[in-house]
Amino acid sequence: MPEPSIRTARPEDEEALRRLDHDSWSHQHAVTPRPAPDAPFFRETGRPEDHLVAELDGRVVGYVRLGFPTPLDTNRHVRHIRGLAVAEEARGRGVGRALLRAAVEEARANGFRRISLRVLGHNTAARKLYESEGFVVEGVQPEEFLLDGAYVDDVLMGMPLH
Repeated sequence: MPEPSIRTARPEDEEALRRLDHDSWSHQHAVTPRPAPDAPFFRETGRPEDHLVAELDGRVVGYVRLGFPTPLDTNRHVRHIRGLAVAEEARGRGVGRALLRAAVEEARANGFRRISLRVLGHNTAARKLYESEGFVVEGVQPEEFLLDGAYVDDVLMGMPLH
């Protein structure tokens, strides 16, 4: 089975990423409504250079969106994973793990001291992946979201990079 290749997103990835974002949407991991099929993927808070994409067989099958936890200069030393998605047909092939490892490496290479993310409490597959890569639970906001009729915890996870 081929390994996914990881690279920085390019403007021409817009359509593939928009389709992936729409098709992979679920309350399992999303707190916002499903994006419209024609909604722009790239925006001011998520430019191409803020994304790493995974390709298998020359096709975009996943992405990780990187940013900062707040707009404050006082925590610019923290890289924040603002989203991670893998196409249904590529799940179980190491795409999510490769994207996560690339995000951690990108953060280390650019001198960040920490990396953090938020994950929904009921998303056990993602939580297991993050824990297996060294992320630890740093806080829980109980019943933070009401999704599809159920209250769901918001879990903050992170790891030091130094």
